[in-house]
Amino acid sequence: MRLLYLALLVGLGFASAQTCAGLPRLEVSTPSGFCVGIVSRELRFPRGLLPLPSGDLLVVEMNGWKANQGSLARLFKQGKQYRVQRIFSGLDRPHGIVLGPDGRVYVGEVGRIFRFDPKQAQPQKEYILRDLPGNGRHPLTQMVFDKAGNLFVNVGSASDNCQQDKGKAVCAEAARNGLIRKYSLQWPQGIVRGWSVHAVGLRNSMALALHPSGTLLQGENSRDAIQAADPRISDEAHPADELNVVVQGAHYGWPYCYENGQNAPEFPRYNCAQTRNPTLLLPAHAAPLGIAYLNAQSEWGDGWLVVGYHGYRKAGHRVVAFRVNGQGIPSGPARELIGNWVFPDGKLGAPVDVKQGPDGKIYITDDRNGMLLVFSRV
Repeated sequence: MRLLYLALLVGLGFASAQTCAGLPRLEVSTPSGFCVGIVSRELRFPRGLLPLPSGDLLVVEMNGWKANQGSLARLFKQGKQYRVQRIFSGLDRPHGIVLGPDGRVYVGEVGRIFRFDPKQAQPQKEYILRDLPGNGRHPLTQMVFDKAGNLFVNVGSASDNCQQDKGKAVCAEAARNGLIRKYSLQWPQGIVRGWSVHAVGLRNSMALALHPSGTLLQGENSRDAIQAADPRISDEAHPADELNVVVQGAHYGWPYCYENGQNAPEFPRYNCAQTRNPTLLLPAHAAPLGIAYLNAQSEWGDGWLVVGYHGYRKAGHRVVAFRVNGQGIPSGPARELIGNWVFPDGKLGAPVDVKQGPDGKIYITDDRNGMLLVFSRV
């Protein structure tokens, strides 16, 4: 059966005749001594990813952009292949998935978050939040816990760049969208006690990660079509996507400013000096949807941040890594881990989430191609 599966992937052009980590090998470029294996190509628009201590892999399947079509899959190894077991169905555009301080798994749907016990044979959903806006252009839910058990949750912008308030002093939408909320929970029960706005001016925080030092890092997906607002600005080159160290009370610019304090064409009179500059500028439209800090058990090595570029333009469809210091602050240049990610039919790779597994390998979801991949030593 395994040989038939490999032969099918080779015939379709997805894989070479070689293997990687005992799995069919994806034909992409990697640094010497590393390869990419295909864990599964039978997933339904996979987004968030959570490797469990047991070695099983939980994958959120959004299954497109229609409401209530999503599911949660558990992949477990059977022999040399992974099998897919679907735990929940009918989820509303699920995206984020994290392990909580209580050992339960937390999953973000549009407008709400539920949790369950992964150790149960027939787990049950328990909703802890139902008050997220979930409206407009960026309704998906991403989240991360800090060491104190607080939950940081993305509230994406409802518009691209608040065009409806062009020329005004204030963007009304920015009071409720384009920010990160901080939820306080009472442990060990995990009861939500309230929330506050932690940081603003963040258009769409699809990538969030917490460093062991306590640094909260965000991947910013910047605006589109800036040339429509000002034809003198190249949409291919601007605005840069970003990596931001998220500090309580800080304003990161959206929708008024972009990059290092440049005024958005819609808000030329805004004082961008009061906003916080990005920690690192990424290529325009790279679309960082997943970031992960690597630890000493990683096959790639300690002291790195891995970033998936989901974008379909020239800078996208690849996975890169940045060096980080002891506080988790990244610095360039980027080291490409996966490149030349183009299938024979012209489709591009589309990495979403990236996570280190307990085996030290890096796991990656690819939504447009229905894949779960593993970056491994040869």
